[in-house]
Amino acid sequence: MSDPQPAREVREDGVRASADEPAPAGRSRSRTNGGGRSTRGEAQIGRGFAALMAGVATLVLGATVMSVPVPFVVGVPGPTYNALGSAEGKDVISVAGHDTYPASGALDLTTVYMRGGPASDVGLVELARSWFDSSREILPEDVVYPKGVTRQQISDENAAQMDDSQHTAVAAALRELGIPFEQQLNVGSVPDGSPSSGKLRAGDRLLKVAGRAADTLPAVQAAVAAGQGTPVEVVVLRDGAQVTQTVTPTYNSGRWLLGIGIRYSFTFPFTVDVQLSNVGGPSAGMMFALAIYDKLTPGDLTGGKHIAGTGTIGPDGRVGSIGGIAQKLHGARDAGATLFLAPAGNCDEVVGHIPDGLAVVKVSTLNDARTAVEGYARGEDPAGMPQCTAQ
Repeated sequence: MSDPQPAREVREDGVRASADEPAPAGRSRSRTNGGGRSTRGEAQIGRGFAALMAGVATLVLGATVMSVPVPFVVGVPGPTYNALGSAEGKDVISVAGHDTYPASGALDLTTVYMRGGPASDVGLVELARSWFDSSREILPEDVVYPKGVTRQQISDENAAQMDDSQHTAVAAALRELGIPFEQQLNVGSVPDGSPSSGKLRAGDRLLKVAGRAADTLPAVQAAVAAGQGTPVEVVVLRDGAQVTQTVTPTYNSGRWLLGIGIRYSFTFPFTVDVQLSNVGGPSAGMMFALAIYDKLTPGDLTGGKHIAGTGTIGPDGRVGSIGGIAQKLHGARDAGATLFLAPAGNCDEVVGHIPDGLAVVKVSTLNDARTAVEGYARGEDPAGMPQCTAQ
C-alpha cells in the first residue's frame, strides 16, 4: 500500500515550488521594464498560474498512480441463478424421457466474478476499496491465473469443469433416487513427467488398479494408497483391447498418485439437459443435483422458499469444497436467499463471513443437503441443523 507515496511527494514539491513567500526586508519584488511599466502584477499572475498548473499536475499524476495496474485480482459477488427456473428464455434444467413435476421456490447456484488478471487490470483505488469490503477478496494474480496461462485457457478449463459437474450432478441425483445408470472412469490427461507418462493415454478406460475394480475415483485412490508406493498394475481398455501397464506411484501432497487426470463418463436411462451460459467451474454441482432431484420427484422440495448454496458434487453424492465462499454468501443474501448450503470443507471460511439475514447449514453429501432443504421447507429452524464452527 506504499505505492501512492510518490504522489504525496510530488504534491508536497508542488506546494513548495508555488509558495508565495514575502520578499526579504529592504528588497522589492517590483521591477520596471524598458517601457517603465510595473511587472509586479504580472509576476503575481505568473506565480498563481504556476501554482494552478502544479496542482493540476499533482491531480493528474495522483490519478495516474492510483489507476496503475497491480498484480492482484479481486473476487466480488457474482450473479445467482435459480436452477429450478430459466435463463435467457430457456429452462436451466430440462428432462426428456422421464416424468417431471413442477417446482416452486428457488435453488440458487452462486458465482464469483473475478476482476483483474490477463487482459484486465485492477488499480490501486479498487484494491483499496476492496480491502475494507468484507464481500470482496484480494488474491495474487498468479494464484488465479498461473504464469503463462491465458484468460481464454482459464475460461476453457472452467467450461470443461462446468460440463463435468453437470454430468456428475445427474449421476448424484439418480443415485439419490435409486435409479440405475452406467458409469466408467477414463484417463483424462497424462502430464509430462508423470509416472504414467508413456504408459497410459488420454481416453483409456480404467478397468482395474492393483487388482481392484476401477469404477470410482475413491476406489482408485484406495487401491494406489494400499501399495504405499510399490508398483501397481493398471488395466485399461484402449481401442477395444485390454492393455496392462505397471506404474510406480509418486507421493505428492500426502497421497500416492498415478499422476493422471481422471474423468467420469456415464450412460443414463433418460436425458437431462443443463443450459446455463457464461458460468464456469465445478462449484454448481450440488445445486444442480438438488434441482434435478426436485424435478424428478412429486411435491415441492423447497416449500416455495428461497435457498442458495454451492459445492462440487461427486457421482457418489459427496460434496466438495470450493473457492470464493464469502463472496457467494453475500451474493446469495443480496439475491434474497434466506438459507445457504455450504460445503463442510469450507466451514473455516464461512465463520465470520455470514451476512445478516442468512442462515447457513453445513453439508457433506447430497443427502445432507436434501435433508436440510426438506427440513427448512417444513419450517424447521436452521440453527438446529449442522452448523459451521471455527476450528
